[in-house]
Amino acid sequence: MDLHFGDAEPTAEERAAVDALLGPPVTAWEGGDRTEADLRSAARAEQARDRLLPALHAVNDRVGWISEGALAYICRRLTIPPAEAYGVASFYSLFSMEPRPARVLHVCTDLACLAKGVRDAGEGVASPCLGLCERAPAALALEAGLPPKATVYGGSPAADATPYTVERPEPPVADAVPQAGGQGLVLLRRVGVVDPASLDDYRANGGYQALRRAFELGPAGVIREVTEAGLVGRGGAAFPTGRKWDATARQPDQPHYLVCNADESEPGTFKDRVIMEGDPYALVEAMTIAAYATGCRKGYLYIRGEYPRATAALETAIRTARARGMLGADILGHGFAFDIELRKGAGAYICGEETAIFNSIEGYRGEPRTKPPFPVEKGLFGKPTVVNNVETLVNVLPILLTGGSDTKLFCVSGSVGRPGVYELPLGTPLRELLDLARPAGRLKAVLLGGAAGSFVTDLDVPLSFEGTRAAGATLGSGVVMVLDEEVDLPAFLVRIAAFFRDESCGQCVPCRVGTVRQEEALHRLGRRRSDEDLVLLREVGQTMRDASICGLGQTAWNAVESAIDRLGAFK
Repeated sequence: MDLHFGDAEPTAEERAAVDALLGPPVTAWEGGDRTEADLRSAARAEQARDRLLPALHAVNDRVGWISEGALAYICRRLTIPPAEAYGVASFYSLFSMEPRPARVLHVCTDLACLAKGVRDAGEGVASPCLGLCERAPAALALEAGLPPKATVYGGSPAADATPYTVERPEPPVADAVPQAGGQGLVLLRRVGVVDPASLDDYRANGGYQALRRAFELGPAGVIREVTEAGLVGRGGAAFPTGRKWDATARQPDQPHYLVCNADESEPGTFKDRVIMEGDPYALVEAMTIAAYATGCRKGYLYIRGEYPRATAALETAIRTARARGMLGADILGHGFAFDIELRKGAGAYICGEETAIFNSIEGYRGEPRTKPPFPVEKGLFGKPTVVNNVETLVNVLPILLTGGSDTKLFCVSGSVGRPGVYELPLGTPLRELLDLARPAGRLKAVLLGGAAGSFVTDLDVPLSFEGTRAAGATLGSGVVMVLDEEVDLPAFLVRIAAFFRDESCGQCVPCRVGTVRQEEALHRLGRRRSDEDLVLLREVGQTMRDASICGLGQTAWNAVESAIDRLGAFK
């Protein structure tokens, strides 16, 4: 593709898609009539840059791919060099820079679906985990148009020759929660009980009581409650939430921003999807409380592009909350102004990293930034920013109402009879969780924490941050993937390595090269055992762990290492 402005012009449909998002062109540079506004276009350039990802989505979702003419038109509208815009558009797997059919079937070939017998994508496009692990094997059909359509497929037997050609109604979200409606639930208590689209239903079941309590406590009081409750991040890092909020609130630089990281892409993880689909107002309320406590007036909810039902539920919740005075200039009459903008990702695991998500929102390639400075000092748009994932945020609601909850969400998939999201007290033995999920077949191992986690065989390991750490594993994002003896372990490890190779942003050498060398060595070991390759794997793995710029490279060797050391892989 030519990376400077050429003669290519957008089609009428492409132009309409961009104009529907950005409004009609104003300046001659943008394609309008020459006016005095032309003199101000350069000053607006940096302000408009953050509309790049939505503009790319607008074209791709309407037409099915992004042509040279469409990209050039977007660049003129946003005053972005074509080479930079091309670098961004080509970064995301859901976008195409070449013509393709309007309907694309993305077939999950990742870990949970591999454990269910999927070997290839057939006539579809191979996809990393779609976050539909309780329905594995799964696929997602995205069809461009006005409006674009999305169809989710799941639960078809791997032996079915046409598992993704028969459309079935998507099951109720409560089907993903085996405990739905039961006693003892805190974070999942409304899933399957309330109508996700109804604000009145949400309020009748305790909704917005926590926000009212927050207004009574004041910002410092909210932070104190969160700190004393001992809440730590539920996305994997387990950083104390109260410390993060307090550090952001104390920053004198303005404005402050809130980012909800809903780019849930760790293979085997789907807990945040279930909350967003089944209890979206809880997330809106929790984000409002977080913003109040940390002095934010604007929040971004960055959600996976592969989550169509969750996206629709949140669009409805945000729109309704805004119309009813729960978002906007004067929330509940307390003089606090806050609003939420929903941003869709486009297929990039790395954008779940807290600084890569900033670059993605700002209109750059989703590559991690060097730290320090940390997000609480210089985050989104160079301003103090607090970043939390969905489960972390909704934990704030019970903290303000009852003092907190010691429960954790676990995503159970693989060789079990009752896959789904489970809510159990932290410290519950793994064995008790598996008893609820009903393992099928003879157990080989359990993968805790997803592709970035570790294999365990001790079923008495306590499911807590400290307990898994003591066992040489990690709780991570709550993945509990059960493997039976039928699973081909070498092939499973190769898939993990391929995932990290594909998802590496390529910014740093240890990860860019190391993930490739790791996959190559695993392929060779699958054909013939070699002490040299085992030594190479350890050297490469340790280098990635020590020298990679972010958590992707630092954890890419974890699961492979644990399989060799604990499961005797390649002996």
